[in-house]
Amino acid sequence: MAIMNFGGVDENVVTREEYPLEKAREVLKDEVIAVIGYGVQGPGQSLNLRDNGFNVIVGQRKGGKTWEKAVADGWVPGETLFDIEEACEKATIIQYLLSDAAQIEVWPRIQKYLTPGKALYFSHGFAITYKERTNIVPPADVDVILIAPKGSGTSLRRMFLQGRGLNSSYAIFQDATGKAWDRVIALGIGVGSGYLFETTFKKEVYSDLTGERGTLMGAIQGLLLAQYETLRENGHEPSEAFNETVEELTQSLMPLFAENGMDWMYANCSTTAQRGALDWMGPFHDATKPVFEKLYKEVACGNEAQRSIDSNSQPDYREKLEKELEALRNSEMWRAGAVVRKLRPENN
Repeated sequence: MAIMNFGGVDENVVTREEYPLEKAREVLKDEVIAVIGYGVQGPGQSLNLRDNGFNVIVGQRKGGKTWEKAVADGWVPGETLFDIEEACEKATIIQYLLSDAAQIEVWPRIQKYLTPGKALYFSHGFAITYKERTNIVPPADVDVILIAPKGSGTSLRRMFLQGRGLNSSYAIFQDATGKAWDRVIALGIGVGSGYLFETTFKKEVYSDLTGERGTLMGAIQGLLLAQYETLRENGHEPSEAFNETVEELTQSLMPLFAENGMDWMYANCSTTAQRGALDWMGPFHDATKPVFEKLYKEVACGNEAQRSIDSNSQPDYREKLEKELEALRNSEMWRAGAVVRKLRPENN
């Protein structure tokens, strides 16, 4: 483990150079890893583990779409694909990758398989941090660990196939065996992490919920829509409004500041753009900082978690979600975006 300095702050970081794949395989050579759930994170993590040479099986509800998806991905019923209970029984490490709501529902069925010495693995700190609300309380004689890739399972898999890694955080909530650190780092390397940075279950879920509702999804959609609407209300056509709001951001500018930072991106834009960006970033910061502060407080006190639990546990949750997503999909901005994407050179 290396100490690296991030903006003047030292943090614990593990890289693939200091903890190579061969070492991870050696650490987990006698382990059976059961990936429970084949939705968002399950496919990417299980397939990467399989391709990296680990002994991995998948546990999933029989007969559903995700069971068929697992079969299509090469998991063999009765050999590497089992129902949830049988996979948990076979496993020494249970990767609990169901949705937060499904974790609450399924928990009573898997508790008895958490026998002494096993490890319970999460990719989200939600269940443990809000255990008073989820009632997910692991026994004291198992390791409880976390690897949280900083992106979707789709991105994790895509980058793995490109020979790249997606950065992940790691945490240890409970070290019952004395092997939790090696187990979690080996798993982090196995699932395809670029590097691993240390956190806690609480910090992971607080930052994750804030990020999802903030700059990663909620805030960015709100900000994009506000600019798009302003342009449209002032007579700009949909194609122009979308290109200036979304297309230039995602296709031109994001790659620049992803590569070398915001200062470098500013330096490689016109002087007019530089001046305006530097002048206006302050007002945008001042306008949104109170919203982020309110959001973080709602996450920290558990209100956001409870809203998620209450909503996602409703029997008609999927139907309501689809209606909301349909409204987003059918908004003028994203209908314009569908046309613009088709006009990109790679699609012609």
